[in-house]
Amino acid sequence: MATVSPASDFAPVAASAAAPARTRDPRLDFYRGIAMFIILIAHIPNDPWAKWIPARFGFSDATEIFVFCSGMASAIAFGGAFLRKGWWIGTARVSFRIWQVYWAHICLFFFVAMSMAALDQSGLFEKTYVSSLNLQHFFNDPAPQIVGLFTLTYVPNYFDILPMYLVVLAMMPMFMGLYRFGFWAVAGTSVAIWLVAQTDILDLPAEPWSERQWFFNPFGWQLLFFTGFAFMRGWIPAPPVSKTLIWAAALFLIFSMPFGSWKVFTWINAAAPDLADEIRKVWPVTKEFRDKTDFGLFRYLHFLSLAYLGWVIAGEHGHRLIATGHGAAAKVWQFLLTVITKVGQQSLAVFVFSMAAARLIGVGLDLSGRDVASVFIANMIGFAMIIGVAYMAAWFKSQPWKSKK
Repeated sequence: MATVSPASDFAPVAASAAAPARTRDPRLDFYRGIAMFIILIAHIPNDPWAKWIPARFGFSDATEIFVFCSGMASAIAFGGAFLRKGWWIGTARVSFRIWQVYWAHICLFFFVAMSMAALDQSGLFEKTYVSSLNLQHFFNDPAPQIVGLFTLTYVPNYFDILPMYLVVLAMMPMFMGLYRFGFWAVAGTSVAIWLVAQTDILDLPAEPWSERQWFFNPFGWQLLFFTGFAFMRGWIPAPPVSKTLIWAAALFLIFSMPFGSWKVFTWINAAAPDLADEIRKVWPVTKEFRDKTDFGLFRYLHFLSLAYLGWVIAGEHGHRLIATGHGAAAKVWQFLLTVITKVGQQSLAVFVFSMAAARLIGVGLDLSGRDVASVFIANMIGFAMIIGVAYMAAWFKSQPWKSKK
């Protein structure tokens, strides 16, 4: 049997995979930016605005947007490295990103833990902020928890999405290698891993003192990540704009609303108690299919339906996300598009910052109360901060110190 060098061995993998992913799609950054604002709202403790985020109206939420768009962005950022430099250098490029995300996770934990400890030490509050994040085990017995934190065997609930992202990123070289056998090798493997994850065999331990598992099982969520990856790499063709598909997606979103939202269910209960009783009978049956830990089937279908409608609304190549005209409304729309897109482009920096800022904003609301004005001001301050972080991160990435005068 003939032998080949590692670079040439994986050349077909990249050569057949890359052209569609070279241009950054405006829809990617726009929708990922939207997700960043939703994630901030969702993580501010007892934020009344969180009652109106998409998670209250269906199975999927901003997590799906983040993971799917991260898969698409990874196809652009890392897929090209496999094309240009071969499998080993592509793997090295992904490994460097894993290294960055790993330390972002560690630093986020220690900053938030320090902040909660400082608040408890201040003596200004009757509640304990350390316990509000279930971090008392860490402070009571830090030695084993630090080992667990660095080995990802201790993953507190609030800090669970980046570890999932790390494991999914680590699977990318495997899928790029599988692609040399064809798309169906990739798709079959991803679906098979997802199916096995539904049996809980692949659960990962989240804390040493209990049997709790990672809240986000990466072996389930990888299906969504690599769906986005495959779309951006061109392995899966873009779906047609079809009235049939539009109606199917819209109807699925509408009929799933009672099962994904206590708010919608409350409305149904008030308007049609008999219907609410029937929904209660079906509710337990849907539990596994809408499970968030292993990424249940209904979450996948719900997000794909939502993403399809978003894709249609944005227009071909996202042309509706490009502001035109010279009126006041056009200028406002252009400003919003620019800001939201910038936030989406710097999603890792924004996400890490927002997770830390959300806890401190919650403290501010504890002090001020959660009346309409206070909640509005708190959320606007949070929005302004993540926008500022996005522009600051972009400025640092541009390396202005290297530019000529």
